[in-house]
Amino acid sequence: MIDEILRYNKDFVARKGYEQYTTSKYPDKRIAIVTCMDTRLVELLPAALGIKNGDVKMIKNAGGTITNPFDSTMRSLLVAVYELGVNEIMVIGHTGCGVQGMDAGEMLHLMRERGVDDEHISLMRHCGIDLDSWLHGFTDTSDAINETVDLIRNHPLMAKDVRVAGYIMDSATGQLESI
Repeated sequence: MIDEILRYNKDFVARKGYEQYTTSKYPDKRIAIVTCMDTRLVELLPAALGIKNGDVKMIKNAGGTITNPFDSTMRSLLVAVYELGVNEIMVIGHTGCGVQGMDAGEMLHLMRERGVDDEHISLMRHCGIDLDSWLHGFTDTSDAINETVDLIRNHPLMAKDVRVAGYIMDSATGQLESI
């Protein structure tokens, strides 16, 4: 599949398909969106929100949440605010998220099935990594989004004038519900 994607990319560049996407690194709408990497949202979320290339900074991860105040998502938000002019942040979860109910024990089992040996898992734990917590999902989407909104709002390095709001998107219709 990667080879197919690379062939398409070569053709895309040759026919100058990129020209219609030209924009600057600064988001025109001065908004950052933290959302899930779910495949159903790739085109649905921008279409449902009326955003196009160049409008927003989009940060995607599993679950659309922040699990640690010093993870890469929080770092990206700080860059967006201080370097790129963002003054509003939307945290958008969605219905039917795969991270909801995700079980760390099952994830570790799947890792072992794919060749990760117990020695590596033990080494991670010995180094202070709480794999059970890190690989655990959430039970309630609204609670998870609210926790992320609260973490961003109250982060010691976040500007206090940045508006932060949480939402849940219907994965089928794109309808947003404010939480």
